[in-house]
Amino acid sequence: MRILAIDHGEKRIGVAISDLTQTIASPLKALQHISRQIDAAQVAELAAQNEVELIVIGQSYDEEGQPNLAGRRAARFAEELKNQTNLPIKLVDEAFSTQIARAARIELGVSKKKRAGHQDEFAAVVILQNYLETQRNLKPPTLNLKP
Repeated sequence: MRILAIDHGEKRIGVAISDLTQTIASPLKALQHISRQIDAAQVAELAAQNEVELIVIGQSYDEEGQPNLAGRRAARFAEELKNQTNLPIKLVDEAFSTQIARAARIELGVSKKKRAGHQDEFAAVVILQNYLETQRNLKPPTLNLKP
């Protein structure tokens, strides 16, 4: 099953997708923000095209652990997306996803020129990869016992 991840921003929406084994997250695209309803329809269409079975949306929080302004926008986007698709949607902590994505691209040696501009789909990759690793750590190990 594939999972789609969203980094919801004011201007752009970063989208990442997992491989079928839910091991690796890859950037898919960045959508320009138009309106909540149109944005949700575009994400729902991407999910259908890619045979996604779950959508995770990054949500940011303040120091008290409450959704901040951007986090509340992400939650409203999630609500609109629920109107556009029957897929399960989870809100997950996106703490520092953009900064982590930027640092990873620097570490990989991506030139400053190629790093210029948006980090949205790469932030979505960070959100998704964190989610995938968390889920893997929550599952009990399976034992292959041969009789």
